[in-house]
Amino acid sequence: MIERYVLVGHTPIRCDDILAWACFFSNDDSRRVEFTQINGDIGVSTVFLGLDHQWGNGPPLLFETMVFGGELDGEQERYSTWEEAIEGHENMCILVQYTITNSDTEKE
Repeated sequence: MIERYVLVGHTPIRCDDILAWACFFSNDDSRRVEFTQINGDIGVSTVFLGLDHQWGNGPPLLFETMVFGGELDGEQERYSTWEEAIEGHENMCILVQYTITNSDTEKE
């Protein structure tokens, strides 16, 4: 069975009440951890997933960073805690910026 979670502050709490879980997710803002627009056309988004994407093989993976656009389009990482998600978001932004810089250098 898939485990569901809600956020209380920045802490994921397991939620067995599917109605309470659905109500939590009716507010999109409650899921967003960070969003960064890079170079005008690349987005790096980190969100709270609310479902354990580890599928029982370790600590729950409840947060995800994904790149939209650019050379790293579709690149993603998942995390267990809010703090890991913030750090992962920052690292992904650095990676995207590095990729842009190196791509621009290769074109010269």
